[in-house]
Amino acid sequence: MFEFVRKHNRLFQLILLILILPSFALVGMQGYTSFMDSSNAGVASVNGRKITQVEWDAAHRQQVDRMRQQMPNLDAKLFDSPEVRREALDGLVRERVMQAAAAEQHLMVSDERLNVIFRNDPQFAFLRNPDGTLNKGLIAAQGMSSQMFLERLRQDLTLRQVTAGVGGSAIASSANSAVAFDALLQQREVQMQRFDAKDFIANIQPTEAQIEAFYKDSANAAQFQKPEAAQIQYVVLDLEALKSGVSFTEDDLRKYYAENASRYSVAEERRASHILIKAEKSASAEARSKAKAQAEELLVQARKTPAAFAELARKNSQDEGSAANGGDLDFFGRGAMTKVFEDAAFALKQGEISNVVESEYGYHLIQLTGVRGGDKKSFEAVRPEIEAEVRKQLAQRRYSEVAEQFSNLVYEQSDSLQPAADKLKLTVQTATVQRTPQAGVTGPLASVKLLDSVFGNESLRNKRNTEALETAPSQMTAARVVEHKPSHLQPLAEVHDKVRAQLLRQLATAEAVKAGQARLAALQKGGDDAGLSAPTVVSRALARELPRKVLDAILVADASKLPSVIGLDAGDGVYVVARLSKVLPRDPAVVDAKRAAEQYAQAWNGAEAEAFIGALKARFKVSVKAPASAASASL
Repeated sequence: MFEFVRKHNRLFQLILLILILPSFALVGMQGYTSFMDSSNAGVASVNGRKITQVEWDAAHRQQVDRMRQQMPNLDAKLFDSPEVRREALDGLVRERVMQAAAAEQHLMVSDERLNVIFRNDPQFAFLRNPDGTLNKGLIAAQGMSSQMFLERLRQDLTLRQVTAGVGGSAIASSANSAVAFDALLQQREVQMQRFDAKDFIANIQPTEAQIEAFYKDSANAAQFQKPEAAQIQYVVLDLEALKSGVSFTEDDLRKYYAENASRYSVAEERRASHILIKAEKSASAEARSKAKAQAEELLVQARKTPAAFAELARKNSQDEGSAANGGDLDFFGRGAMTKVFEDAAFALKQGEISNVVESEYGYHLIQLTGVRGGDKKSFEAVRPEIEAEVRKQLAQRRYSEVAEQFSNLVYEQSDSLQPAADKLKLTVQTATVQRTPQAGVTGPLASVKLLDSVFGNESLRNKRNTEALETAPSQMTAARVVEHKPSHLQPLAEVHDKVRAQLLRQLATAEAVKAGQARLAALQKGGDDAGLSAPTVVSRALARELPRKVLDAILVADASKLPSVIGLDAGDGVYVVARLSKVLPRDPAVVDAKRAAEQYAQAWNGAEAEAFIGALKARFKVSVKAPASAASASL
């Protein structure tokens, strides 16, 4: 069937054209596209409004970008896990629920309140210029304009109002928090004895019959399976592959240098000190006139003794952020200050003091104390950088031109990748891959999309080229299977040592558990302390490097009658016997009463807010229709 389609490609294109055109006439281009595009499918809905696959994927990418910024060395495969995808969808649903609640309650944040919060909230201090305005440079570095930032902040503050009343409603008395933290951080004195499988291995000698039986046991078969694998050839079309093939002249490089001169210049920055006499725009004419007169009096004093400007600023400036530093604003570039302030500062000469400058904050006196930057790098100094950038741009242009050609070549000559490689001067590479990306693998072989195609029925059965797949931005990869190796049970002779080691471990663990349970029974009957460790105090704040499972078992053990003895399989071939002798109150040094009350209230507030969100989800009829694994793996 597929062979027939390949041979009669033109005929099938004509038939498809005849079938598709009437569909456009009947339902319209947009309707047909929406019908065909699964990315428009709803994966969840809130209040009757669907969340599409595209929106989910966008939220996932944004979340991954944030995680990569915070943890750049984290394994990239963790970003594409079902848990991370589901977290992105849950966050999107939560946001839509809160938007619906805010709209229903007519919640909003006015421009005035937005301005007050930005100017006074300490969490935004790093985004404020010394004069209180928004630092546009920092915002631009995050890919946002000032308007985008303010609207995002407005939306965030609006959504916070939805849960603000509930989230701050918990009443946490000292007595309640004390009871909770006493239970959580209670200390217990214990003695322990470990029974480790490794201590029993030397006395165990499994027979060949036991080894063979263990190998044949279906419960153990998965340990000795050779995973499915495929030996493949693959070709990658990307910018790196195309860079070596692009050409340019010296004139091209000089032209690029001239057109992008600003990139190779160090922006001029100015350092200034100022004295501010506050006078808001909303102030009365009399108040503003009085403030201006004060500024003009200070100007006379400043120009009379320019060297004393800093001291004059300390005594008279009403800018709380800079007055203590003699009015010093440090270095700043264009766009950092309000326009009138910036123009005045950049018009001054070193040491010069401006006339009185009026801004929306009041009246300023500005003294220029330093200038730096404004230099331009020579062409020769930046030539390597320019060449790399020009080569990259030409490669990107070339990629756009040949991407479709690459796709057609690997499809039309599907029995080999060599024609496509020869035509586009690419390299045919080889690798052995499995159905899932292997640890440490990067590049196209880490693409789930490519591996799914390699192990697809068509690729495995007919050894045809896969379609050209986008495995990264500006990167396409096609592969073909040379040899397929299905998953199979390895012969006993090949895995004999591994089987014996696993059997030894199992038998030794059984002996450790048996010895531990015998010791447990003896202690429950009043046995002596032989073999038990010295008494040790443990708690959730003082784990003493105990495994979580062991610590939890000790802390939840019945302490109504002491001494109390417990035994448990701690995992990893270890059985632990513990004798509990004392219950002690929590160590007051771990958390004081005030901090405990605050943390207790915070925990309750969080729980109340989550319960409220749950109620809102029910109110706005939240429906999640897609499993986490359905998110597009496009990273």
